[in-house]
Amino acid sequence: MGARYLNPEAEVDAAGRRLSVRFRIENVSGRSWRPEAGLCVGWQLFDPATGLFIEEGPWKRLEREVAPGGYARQQVEIELPPEAGRYHVYVSLLDEGSGWFYLRGWPLLLVEAQVEQGQAKLTGVRTTTVRRLSWERRLRSLDRLVSGPVEAVWRNRGLIRSMVRRDLASRYRGSLGDVAWSVLNPVLLMATYYFVFGLVLRARFEGDPSRSGFALYFLAGMLPWLAFAEAVGRAPAVVLEYRNFVKKLVFPIEILPVNLGVAGLVTQALALGCFLVFLAAVRGGVPWTALWLPVLIAPQFLFTLGVAWFLAALGVYVRDLGQLMGYVLTLWFFLTPICYPEASLPGAVLPVLEKNPLFVLVRGFRRTLLEAAAPDWRAVFGLWLIGAGACLLGYAWFRKLRRSFADVI
Repeated sequence: MGARYLNPEAEVDAAGRRLSVRFRIENVSGRSWRPEAGLCVGWQLFDPATGLFIEEGPWKRLEREVAPGGYARQQVEIELPPEAGRYHVYVSLLDEGSGWFYLRGWPLLLVEAQVEQGQAKLTGVRTTTVRRLSWERRLRSLDRLVSGPVEAVWRNRGLIRSMVRRDLASRYRGSLGDVAWSVLNPVLLMATYYFVFGLVLRARFEGDPSRSGFALYFLAGMLPWLAFAEAVGRAPAVVLEYRNFVKKLVFPIEILPVNLGVAGLVTQALALGCFLVFLAAVRGGVPWTALWLPVLIAPQFLFTLGVAWFLAALGVYVRDLGQLMGYVLTLWFFLTPICYPEASLPGAVLPVLEKNPLFVLVRGFRRTLLEAAAPDWRAVFGLWLIGAGACLLGYAWFRKLRRSFADVI
């Protein structure tokens, strides 16, 4: 450290545009500061959110030589831009020949200000370093990354609720079954797979080799898949579907994939209700371990949301993504032991396929609903990590790409 900034004082002029900053600068280096050697004090203006340079002020040479241990009184005048926003001003020593000392790790005087309606307001003055500011920006970015998805969902929860309700109501409007198709669709889909694998191919699960046992194991495995596949299958086209909101309205488009995830949960809840009735009819009751289901559904929703955010943003640029995801989901379905037992998988590929989050979910649903056992906590912990990580990264990806959505659409 070669300099210390002492007793900083700052004020805004009557016009509300210019900042006046006074301070003492102490020489704690091992050599004298000589004005004739080109030692100056200057300032630079930055955007605190991105760290981008905006402009530089005039340089002012030291008025006299400052020996080690001595100090000099300085004053700088800073004129802020008229545009509204937050600004950081770096006040620092510099050499006319070699540049700014703060870039060498020396301290700088940071002046924090804000402009509102053309009027400047001082928000803080402190001594810091570039390294410390860099760490502060990283921590703020991490905080925004973690809090961003939660804030987006909570702030727009009423809008999400109404859009999901409208989506579910309009999906089958005008048909004879109307809203009943929300239940009939997953039931008919599961009945089709049951006919193919349970009756035609006669697949059986070790836990219960009967036909009803196959139906229960198969349906339990379908429950997490229904919610995931519905949201992920629609995600690539969801921003294009609401393109008018992107172009003309100030609309929180980050909630569009959330709507898909919530709609998928509604479908899953309806299917789960039908499954529990069937389970109670076949086995005479529902095990208490079914109370562990929220521990599995929460990371399932986070993972689904992260994948949906990622695909929704990418789908704006890759228009064939929707068609491609149809094949990907089909492959994903058959790589997950939903309609066949895990024992039928080759031992060489099982350790790889077990990393599939849907594999973990299917196994967890079957343990809690059919085997009266708690989920494998090690697997559940990994599932929570994957779900949270996918959610945060998917949201960050969506936020990064959304800036150019209007140009592409």
